[in-house]
Amino acid sequence: MNKQTPKTVLGLGENIEALLCYALGWITGLIFLLLEKENCFVRFHALQSLVTFLTLFFLSLVVGFIPVIGPIAQLLIGPISLVLWLLLMYKAYLGEKCKLPWIGNWADRQVDRIKFL
Repeated sequence: MNKQTPKTVLGLGENIEALLCYALGWITGLIFLLLEKENCFVRFHALQSLVTFLTLFFLSLVVGFIPVIGPIAQLLIGPISLVLWLLLMYKAYLGEKCKLPWIGNWADRQVDRIKFL
């Protein structure tokens, strides 16, 4: 039996494109959100990657300005980002829609609403 894989913009398997959405954090999330027009699975992962890692990036910048507590918070944000990055890439590769609390649910609702060009 020949299993048909859903169409993606680069012609790769949707799980590979979803994994690539996380490869460079919010940057690849934005790239795939702009490129992928049809595949909702890839668009979900692109949007979740964009919002998650952009939020962590800005959070890390902002807490850096807080004396004493800021550097400690930045030390925590790094490992949290790494664990999330690895987990989300792994789940995307398995073809799973791993929704993070709040962000994942929001991204799932927005996938069909956000259309570029």
